[in-house]
Amino acid sequence: MEHEELMEHKLPGGPIANRPLHFIFIADCSYSMAGGKIQALNHAIREAIPHMREVAHGNPNAEVLVRALKFSSGAQWHVSQPTAVDEFEWTDLSANGMTSMGQALRLVTDDALKTPPMPERALPPVLVLISDGQPTDDFEGGLQTLMAEPWGKKAVRLAIAIGEDADTHVLQRFIGHAEIQPLQANNSQDLVNYIRWASTAVLQAASAPASQTASAAPASQSSAAPAGINVPLPPSPKPDPSGANDVW
Repeated sequence: MEHEELMEHKLPGGPIANRPLHFIFIADCSYSMAGGKIQALNHAIREAIPHMREVAHGNPNAEVLVRALKFSSGAQWHVSQPTAVDEFEWTDLSANGMTSMGQALRLVTDDALKTPPMPERALPPVLVLISDGQPTDDFEGGLQTLMAEPWGKKAVRLAIAIGEDADTHVLQRFIGHAEIQPLQANNSQDLVNYIRWASTAVLQAASAPASQTASAAPASQSSAAPAGINVPLPPSPKPDPSGANDVW
């Protein structure tokens, strides 16, 4: 046992348990989110945090680091520093302004997805884009910036559409894989379920040993996920019929 522990600490880059996994919420705070939508978003993320901690505690293969970016008329970090999930706390967002989604993608790329600061030995980051509308700036330019960065391509990119007016086409472009569709949240319970899924089931898959192998191997060598997807995603939850009377 002592020999095994010694060998582990001699691995290039240190023990595999220390590999960071960055989880980033990218939240739409435009004026159309005001009222019930932004309240539901704040509640859903607060509700998910304890479950994220349970997943992280149950899987020692990764160091889970969480942060959040918000966008309306412009984009800025809501939680700017990668924060250990045990220390991550949520401060409620408020809504106003336009929908600068393209600027949000540029900011997350420039501040979080370049190497450095992203370590070369990190696990594929998880980006969760949440929006209820259409971009009012240069979304295509922001997306090109994101996808030009290797960690942008490697990231697990998920999107949640809030309400029927959300532009699912741009959310699908952000995801970039036909096999993965935007999640359509038309009520507060759906939003809670989808954010919990993204921040627990997907987090668990991304931090599991299998994802570490898949991220290091060519796509042709991994049959666990469709080509170009580093992490095999678990099935997403179905819409909750109990929220049918609370439709956005």
